[in-house]
Amino acid sequence: MSEDEHPARRAGLLSQKYVAEANREAWLDLWADEGMLADPVGVSPLDPAGEGHRGKEAVTAFYDNAISRVKVSFDYPKSYACANECAFIGTVFTTLPDGTENGSEGVFLYEVDDEGKILSLRAFWEHGRPRLEGPIHPPVGRSR
Repeated sequence: MSEDEHPARRAGLLSQKYVAEANREAWLDLWADEGMLADPVGVSPLDPAGEGHRGKEAVTAFYDNAISRVKVSFDYPKSYACANECAFIGTVFTTLPDGTENGSEGVFLYEVDDEGKILSLRAFWEHGRPRLEGPIHPPVGRSR
């Protein structure tokens, strides 16, 4: 990753790197004080209110209560950056303490401020169906 990488892509790549390395302090340093994390977006066991984890204290608690309890790796083969955001498309893999492995396919949106700090991370993946085994809807306007 180069220093001249798009700021939101850079923040997203560093976020992935630091989570995979279990580097809590470096990951938290990527966040703006008013940052918001929704992983996944909406109501889930990770966010019963469905409002996201808002502010550095809440993002820190999410790390301590969710991320730190699993081994995480990422396979995001595509990303699209524009304005101050970047969308990564791919799979997050987690290994639970008992050895159970899961993969969550989705779209992961990072938004940064003018200093490149993460303002929001919004993860779109289906909690009840983390691995998709084919299309979830028919193609629109194009035959396969």
